[in-house]
Amino acid sequence: MKVTKAVLPVAGLGTRFLPASKAIPKEMVTVVDKPVIQYVVEEALAAGINEIVLVTHSSKKAIEDHFDVNYELEAELERRGKQELLQVLRDIAPPQLKVTAVRQGRALGLGHAVYCARPVVGDAPFAVMLPDVLVEQAGGASDLGLMTRRFAETGQAQIMVEPVPTELVHQYGVVDLNGAALQPAGHARMTRVVEKPPREEAPSNLAIVGRYVLPAGIFDLLADTAPGAGGEIQLTDAIAELMKNEGVEAWHIAGRSYDCGSKLGYLEATLAYGVQHPQLGADFRALLARYQG
Repeated sequence: MKVTKAVLPVAGLGTRFLPASKAIPKEMVTVVDKPVIQYVVEEALAAGINEIVLVTHSSKKAIEDHFDVNYELEAELERRGKQELLQVLRDIAPPQLKVTAVRQGRALGLGHAVYCARPVVGDAPFAVMLPDVLVEQAGGASDLGLMTRRFAETGQAQIMVEPVPTELVHQYGVVDLNGAALQPAGHARMTRVVEKPPREEAPSNLAIVGRYVLPAGIFDLLADTAPGAGGEIQLTDAIAELMKNEGVEAWHIAGRSYDCGSKLGYLEATLAYGVQHPQLGADFRALLARYQG
């Protein structure tokens, strides 16, 4: 079955990004010239996903506004003959994009946030995209698009993973592949997933990146999932249950991810996307060379 819907949990308080996130949603902080969440929505569209479900909070209205039409601004740009800027504005929400918002009343974890989207997602398979993680593609390939294609072929959930330094495994959900070697753009059956394990108990160094393709059956599992690590309802716990009844595969990212929820990850993303920017890249590289000199 084709995947056309993606759930973006945006209700978090963004405490890792304070003080910037005190009054501005962390998802609206810009990398070069676009908010982080716009890159994520563009990634979804490139993968053939055009229905976005925002699981949001009352303080995150700016995100909904960003993907809404601003008739007054468009009319003013058109009056001034600013056609290039007008197109930039319209590209934020192309005609095929449908954005729906639901509220997460209480911060009970990622699993709970995903469950809040059930009335909108219904019985369809869907992707989950963490909106503070950017995935830079390798060449023209779309990791998420390939994951949805693999799901359509096998019916098995797909979980994006990436190697991390062993000393950092306690910060992530970590997968067990029973010793199978996994190359970029490769996939292998998962036998276990552990949320934020101590270093000495981690089954591997393959961490879940923040992209999932899941069957609708995950909702029934989430409904019965008890609070786990941190006292929250963990999506990884429901995925562990899914593995008991259905196959779940790890997908090794072909590109590279950036954790824009952390300050250092945000700076790294700004550098990476800045040097590749079609208009600013050359000048930015020259600027960096001046500082490095």
